[in-house]
Amino acid sequence: MNVKERYESAKAMYAKIGVDTDAALERLKGIPISMHCWQGDDVIGFDHDGPLTGGIQTTGNYPGRARNPEELMADIEKALSLIPGKHKVNLHACYAIFEDGERADRDKIEPKHFAKWVEFGKKNGVAFDFNPTCFSHPMAEDSLTLSSPNETVRKFWVDHCIACIKISEYLAAEQGCPCAMNIWIPDGMKDVPADRLGPRARFKQSLDEILAVPYDKEKVLVCLESKVFGIGMESYTVGSSEFTINYAARNGIISLMDNGHYHPTEVVSDKISSMLLFNDMIALHVTRGVRWDSDHVVLFDDETREIAKEIVRNDAIDRVLLALDYFDASINRISAWVTGMRNMQKALLYALLSPNKKLKELQDAGKFTELMMRQEEMKTYPLGDVWNYFCELNGAPVQEDWFAEIEKYEEEVLSKRK
Repeated sequence: MNVKERYESAKAMYAKIGVDTDAALERLKGIPISMHCWQGDDVIGFDHDGPLTGGIQTTGNYPGRARNPEELMADIEKALSLIPGKHKVNLHACYAIFEDGERADRDKIEPKHFAKWVEFGKKNGVAFDFNPTCFSHPMAEDSLTLSSPNETVRKFWVDHCIACIKISEYLAAEQGCPCAMNIWIPDGMKDVPADRLGPRARFKQSLDEILAVPYDKEKVLVCLESKVFGIGMESYTVGSSEFTINYAARNGIISLMDNGHYHPTEVVSDKISSMLLFNDMIALHVTRGVRWDSDHVVLFDDETREIAKEIVRNDAIDRVLLALDYFDASINRISAWVTGMRNMQKALLYALLSPNKKLKELQDAGKFTELMMRQEEMKTYPLGDVWNYFCELNGAPVQEDWFAEIEKYEEEVLSKRK
């Protein structure tokens, strides 16, 4: 059977349990995922030549890293051509593009430094999200930025975030849709702190100053991301989950959860329903932590599926800003993008193809034996046939066919980057 015939067979099977596959595919088509630009060049950016700092580390030396804006854009374009649907690209401030010998430090960057990205977006039908880059900079050498006791350092990063709000507003205006701007800081301590309150009070003051700047809240969706620990700040992070959730709730911004930013026994999927009860919107960075926040490529694994199920069965697709965040330099970087993005989509499709109403009724009725049986049987339903049809409908390669494009691109383009 061809792809369409296999889809029709799968469609009939799902229909028997009350699932409309056509409706699921139409819904999936309208779910944008924000693809992180920093997977393409190992989180280096274009505004500095130094090493990664702030508890961030990428491992591996696979050939072909993007070395400049043109190469990164070409790699992003190639990746998006292999991913079905229409998505966004998530930019960090360190990806500012300077021309004619101009340079600007991070507290002085302007919308014009992202004009080339806007051109790229309009050419490819891509919108952007944005992030201040509060790491890998001389002013962040002590892993203290917005919480620094040094007023000069703290003000530098406040000004940087204010500049990023203006850039985000510019991106939103140019692309005709909101830009999510996520604030994350690496601030913390390697060993037991003598003062936990003081840094958090300074962080709060910094955020208050940033948000006091007038901006269009319909265009710029400010998010605040938490962190448990990082390399060099294992004992204490200023922007803990409790801090960020409380600050976001009190100040009308969006709380962002990264599923690599919690202790190994915690799962973000279990947190989503609680957050939805008390927030109009939430934001997610989906990644895969292996023993720690190691940002491995997203797989079609249990937690990714559970995150997708919580979004779908709680009717929260339009209330969750969904982005990916990982960086793996040990494998082909474009393949890493495509694998993670397609896996996130597969997880969403898996959730859309579940008889969620029926499963909830079984739980409410206390029919736990049947509930377990049906949840387990769903795992072997023909998801792949529906997925392949979705890819074909949206002009993307089916199954593993996309990998041949990756190999060709590596041979013709990536292997020549030295």
